[in-house]
Amino acid sequence: MAKICAICEKTSVMVWHRKKLRGRYNPTIKRRKYPNLQWVRLASGKRVRACAKCIKALAKV
Repeated sequence: MAKICAICEKTSVMVWHRKKLRGRYNPTIKRRKYPNLQWVRLASGKRVRACAKCIKALAKV
């Protein structure tokens, strides 16, 4: 199953961190960060995987 939010279609992103070590930058390995997806039941009764930000927005409506 794809790691994509069913509501906002948020996907993964590549991130890397540069740490300064003795006056020079030490590039570290790249990592893929995934969205915080959780199962949620919509008002229509359908179960989808949505990110936490969308779940919070749905609770306000």
